Amino acid sequence: MKKYTDGTGHYELGASATKRNSAHMLPVCDWLNDLPENTQLTDLIEVQFKNTRKGYFHNSIHLPLEKGVKIVVEANPGYDVGEVVLTGKLVELQMRKNRIDSSRYEVRNVLRIATDEDLERAAKAHAREQETMIKARELAKSLGLEMKIGDVEYQGDGSKAIFFYIADGRVDFRQLIKVYAETFRIRVEMKQIGARQEAGRIGGTGPCGRELCCSTWMINFTSVGTGAARLQNISPNPQKLAGMCAKLKCCLNYEVPVYEDAAKGLPARNIQLETKEGTFYFFASDPLAGTVTYSSDEHVMANLTTLTAARAWEIINMNKQGEKPDNLEGTRAVSTEIGYQTGHGDVTRFDRKKKHHGHGRDRRDKQ
Repeated sequence: MKKYTDGTGHYELGASATKRNSAHMLPVCDWLNDLPENTQLTDLIEVQFKNTRKGYFHNSIHLPLEKGVKIVVEANPGYDVGEVVLTGKLVELQMRKNRIDSSRYEVRNVLRIATDEDLERAAKAHAREQETMIKARELAKSLGLEMKIGDVEYQGDGSKAIFFYIADGRVDFRQLIKVYAETFRIRVEMKQIGARQEAGRIGGTGPCGRELCCSTWMINFTSVGTGAARLQNISPNPQKLAGMCAKLKCCLNYEVPVYEDAAKGLPARNIQLETKEGTFYFFASDPLAGTVTYSSDEHVMANLTTLTAARAWEIINMNKQGEKPDNLEGTRAVSTEIGYQTGHGDVTRFDRKKKHHGHGRDRRDKQ
């Protein structure tokens, strides 16, 4: 591997160190990488391994590292091979964003820039992952454990593997760890993940035609409820609302703040409009359009009339003064988005309380 300067202070690295892995997910835009003083602010770097797993390390030996360089870092035990995705001041901001406590997080060191031998050994280790995962599932099933091995990731030196699993509750896998260690002759680490994390590690394409958010940029997952779909008047079709992980799509939350702000100017659902024609009940609303639709029947849609928010408030104020208009003076129309008010579409299954998975917890073997 060659390393030399081109006269401008920029280092050129050998081809083995600059090979990129297109399978890597969660790319990072290092918008400070062209500032000469950026790497001098801190020796911390962010390194990406397989799929969505990342770690933070000290470049204590001051190697000329830049985004895309393959390096060898300390691991427990042995070493691992990863790719530099972020350097300089942004690494500290990234750690703060991910709520990583530097006093508890063990920041290990960079050992060297990866050589051809390092990359070849790591490639051989990763080639065993699919076969290991299939065998690991069989062993877990033979022990009667209620869990699913979602992914297996070998360490760069091949001495250790992380088994990512999904389970509804706590699993006693002490015997399983011993079986794995004896079968695969490696050190074993078990890490529990949720369905969303599994989708992020596997990857895929969403119905929008783009790669999944959880495998391209999303790191922290927030709860998604059916209320987000109701607020945006999205058709309550469980098949369309569910993502690749079989849970509500994370993108349902993206525009919720906009709809919440727009809905502040609309009348409450429990307010009825009194006219000389009769009483009208809240049926649906369109926050972005600023309109509200009322029905002359409290339980089913009948004589649906759409009003502007201003007209609805006008009638409400008249009712408070004991007055009733002749009619609503709105637009008579039949809305097709009627699922939430009439009970069509079974989306409530997404709102069932799930047991805590303990994301981020891991247990290591004592072999």
